[in-house]
Amino acid sequence: MTVPVQPAAPDATPQPAAVRRLLPVRLTDPLRWLRSGWSDLRAAPGIGLFYGVCFWLMAVTLQAVFRNKPEYTISFVSGCFLVGPFLALGLYEVSRRREQGLPQSLGASLTCWEGHLGSMGMLVLVLLLLELLWGRASLVVFAVFFNTGMPTTASVMQAVFNPKNWQFIGAYLLVGWVFAALVFSTCVVALPMILDRDTDAITAGLASMQVVAMRTGPMVVWGALIVLLVLGAMLLPWAAGLLVIGPWLGHASWHAYRGSFAWRPGTITPA
Repeated sequence: MTVPVQPAAPDATPQPAAVRRLLPVRLTDPLRWLRSGWSDLRAAPGIGLFYGVCFWLMAVTLQAVFRNKPEYTISFVSGCFLVGPFLALGLYEVSRRREQGLPQSLGASLTCWEGHLGSMGMLVLVLLLLELLWGRASLVVFAVFFNTGMPTTASVMQAVFNPKNWQFIGAYLLVGWVFAALVFSTCVVALPMILDRDTDAITAGLASMQVVAMRTGPMVVWGALIVLLVLGAMLLPWAAGLLVIGPWLGHASWHAYRGSFAWRPGTITPA
């Protein structure tokens, strides 16, 4: 009696998940990211204008709160930390769809976060925690260098531009630099990675810190360009420059992520 030979069962070994490889980044690459971001903005100007108006409204409202109710400034900044990442994710989606040759849609950019709400929420909580710690540290600086209580808006501006208050200026700038560096390191490529690979917030945040730690020079250049462009936009009347700079930087940040990592199956190659 001949026993029929059963066909070999398919290999049930799961395929290795895609892993990231840190790419070499040159000092001039941030300029290339800006060029690519500008190309994305020109390709979908209507969508870019919508997000630009959103960023502009946030900045104008923040200025009004600081001038009239400075005690609520930290609370409003906390709200910006909640809303800002969702706006940025929409711009990343626009760049992602253009990269893949998909049709552009404002609706798709507004709802792209729905499938990543858990990771987004965790990352936003981390940003809020850093912002709250930043605010507490600023209060300590005020308490040390202002012995008459919390300063008003006028006294803050007077202190900033008064050379006699160099200790306050130095301490305040140092605290601001430390926390700004933490925020930048944590999220410079984290949000695009969450959108692109659906990673969890911790993995995305650690990957972002890895980029800053191992590609420090180009990332310092990138951070400086962001600061200069945002400050330049804010110095225009009514901060009108944010109508363009906001979405431009959003698109460019997608290309910063794409220029920092490559994904492939198999074992990760040391950077």
